[in-house]
Amino acid sequence: MPIPSRVYQRYVALGDSQSEGVGDGDDVVGLRGFADRLAERVAAADPGGRVQYANLAVRGRLAGQVRAEQLGPALELNPDLATVVAGVNDLLRPRFDAAEVAGHLEEMFAALRGGGADVATVTFPDIGRIAPLARPLAPRVYDLNRRIRTAAARHGVMVAETENRPVTTDPRLWSADRLHASPLGHDRIAAALAEALELPGSDDAWTRPLPAAAAAPTGLRAAATELSWAAGFLGPWIVRRLRGRSSGDGRTAKRPDLLPLGAV
Repeated sequence: MPIPSRVYQRYVALGDSQSEGVGDGDDVVGLRGFADRLAERVAAADPGGRVQYANLAVRGRLAGQVRAEQLGPALELNPDLATVVAGVNDLLRPRFDAAEVAGHLEEMFAALRGGGADVATVTFPDIGRIAPLARPLAPRVYDLNRRIRTAAARHGVMVAETENRPVTTDPRLWSADRLHASPLGHDRIAAALAEALELPGSDDAWTRPLPAAAAAPTGLRAAATELSWAAGFLGPWIVRRLRGRSSGDGRTAKRPDLLPLGAV
């Protein structure tokens, strides 16, 4: 007989802007994001309607900050499912240390698993295929992904593999800033995690390519597009770093308590 899928009742998301949902909605109407979308898939698998969901993620947080600020509150919520997605903000810093970042992630994996939760995480796509100016960061991405896989294997953490899936670098899965997933991208991440968790109804459909799109600009048009992106998004990001500021300054978790999905 097949083993029935586990039914989760207490899902807690830890992380940075991707888990918070930046790129899927806005601060006026509210953010959705892959964690919200995954919570809906978890709820659909529970015929009793008992699922509660908390999201502790805050944009701009480094992996060490996620561990320091979110792990303790997450453990107090006694989740039976947790997602841990962090590290991209570290990747973008000049003094990136893959071993240190992976160490923070592994500490969270170990603590959450030790508390009885199933844990899922992701590997990251090559951001140089999304933003050409970020191509020098590719070795960092691959190094961190390798370490994530190793840490996850040590603790029985499930991994949604996005690194080698061509669709994950389709521009339509990314918002205009090229750092955050679009609504479609967040939905694909949720589907990838659902497959990793073997939730009922999940499959590998998220890996399939999108319909053919119009040809990307080339030559001067491509250069103008890159300059516009750099001025609109990269420049302000660099200014915040130079000033020692973060997009998450003054922000707190959007959903710090375990609540039914319809509650806020």
